[in-house]
Amino acid sequence: MKYTIIAALVASATAFTAPKVEIPSAVKAAVAGAAVTAGVAVSPAFAGDVGAGEQVFNANCAACHAGGQNVIMPEKTLEKDALEQYLAGGRNEKAVMTQVTNGKNAMPAFGGRLSDEDIANVASYVIATSEAGWDE
Repeated sequence: MKYTIIAALVASATAFTAPKVEIPSAVKAAVAGAAVTAGVAVSPAFAGDVGAGEQVFNANCAACHAGGQNVIMPEKTLEKDALEQYLAGGRNEKAVMTQVTNGKNAMPAFGGRLSDEDIANVASYVIATSEAGWDE
């Protein structure tokens, strides 16, 4: 009797299991293109809020990095070219987040002082502002 019930349960379960459907890459690309065309934002998971990042920057970073500069090591600014040259991992939000979280050389670590959200926001602000150009 037990085996009959188990067999009936297994048969019922397999009857409701959906087959795996492989979506062709051309369809995936078309959907992504349609999302961009429709104005749907497709962004990295760690993209932060630039406006909030500016507030975090002004409160925590501007003492050494006002106007995208660096008062300790003048060649290592937050300008676009300098970030690409000196930032471990290149000029991107993830690399800025790593540097802010862990610190490096004279720069202290902010991982224990700022939330992950604050760090993501300040990274977005630094990348966006380095692209647009810092106002001195």
